[in-house]
Amino acid sequence: MGFINEAGWDRIVRVVLGIILLYLGWGGVVTGGLGLALKIIGFIPLITGLVGWCPLYHLLRFSTKKA
Repeated sequence: MGFINEAGWDRIVRVVLGIILLYLGWGGVVTGGLGLALKIIGFIPLITGLVGWCPLYHLLRFSTKKA
């Protein structure tokens, strides 16, 4: 796919990070405002890792994927 701008290792790190952040927020480990922020922010690395495309990388014309 031509739109993928993340390498395999980058995608794995993002998915793991997203799962950890979501667990901290939804699992009740972190509560209050920070817990709510983790519930929301955790979806960003999870989704970008699953899809393989990062909009920030795209804007900066950056890619971790080898050509």
